[in-house]
Amino acid sequence: RQLHREFLRAGANIMQTFTFYASDDKLENRGNKLSYTGAQINEAACDLAREVANEGDALVAGGVSQTPSYLSCKSGTEVKAIFKKQLDVFTRKNVDFHIAEYFEHVEEAVWAVEVLKETGKPVAASLCIGPEGDMHGVSPGECAVRLIKAGAQIVGVNCHFDPLTCVKTVKMMKEGVEKAGLKAHYMVQPLAFHTPDCNCQGFIDLPEFPFGLEPRILTRWDMHKYAREAYNAGIRFIGGCCGFEPYHIRAVAEELAPERGFLPAASEKHGLWGAGLEMHTKPWVRARARRDYWESLKPASGRPLCASLSSPDSWGVTRGDAELMQQKEATSKDQLKPLFDRSKTH
Repeated sequence: RQLHREFLRAGANIMQTFTFYASDDKLENRGNKLSYTGAQINEAACDLAREVANEGDALVAGGVSQTPSYLSCKSGTEVKAIFKKQLDVFTRKNVDFHIAEYFEHVEEAVWAVEVLKETGKPVAASLCIGPEGDMHGVSPGECAVRLIKAGAQIVGVNCHFDPLTCVKTVKMMKEGVEKAGLKAHYMVQPLAFHTPDCNCQGFIDLPEFPFGLEPRILTRWDMHKYAREAYNAGIRFIGGCCGFEPYHIRAVAEELAPERGFLPAASEKHGLWGAGLEMHTKPWVRARARRDYWESLKPASGRPLCASLSSPDSWGVTRGDAELMQQKEATSKDQLKPLFDRSKTH
């Protein structure tokens, strides 16, 4: 509840239900002990989002994401049934619109859109892909066309890549949509991490994923640049995914305040572009109370001997590979050993 509230105060117009991966097949995967059903988690998530949305001027979006069942090559009928169970909760809770997010394969995203559109409410669809396209090599433009034809009114990308890479990818989607003679709205919800060294699968291939990513985090000033780039590209659903903190969203809202017509509530607590530093006791810090200083800053990492880029773990597996077959039983030591051995060779 408090996390929703912080994002609301930071300027968010949408409270997205915390239902990422909240499908029963994911909850049962790899030895999880189920204390709650997927339905219970989805219901609680909808209630929390609606409660906070009602505290301000915000919409509630119910979201579904990719499934272990798809990676295990289950049929479209079986995968759609999983989305339908989540949709039933969203329907009972009367969310304002639906999001199909974090899909590596456009085929599965299309299945999700086909289910979500059944309610007649708007559907947004975002893939966790970069400029190279989905994991089967379908280009961003073609992915967007397929999603629109399936029934999505908003298309774009989320997660896996840094903001400017994601904006580039959405531009490619936009080009493909316009070339096909179609129309759509566009969305982008990138990482808050710099990922120039990522390959097709994004940051999950980085050796720092997921518990050593903090050195890559974007500053609030990076977020100003991202928000402007996204807006100039014609994207109007501008948000964030992994790594985003409320102050990042506040920076996005502050950059777009002229277009939106107001500053977020959280802007009452600090000065824009470091203006609060005018009161600092040290003169050299007071000299930083200006926009041009922060816009031109090249932050140091403070980590001697660390490389500036990493080598991604390019295992090259995707749907249909035996190593991606999912299971309900906990991962055994015998299953882990060959993975550990293989990782030493990368």
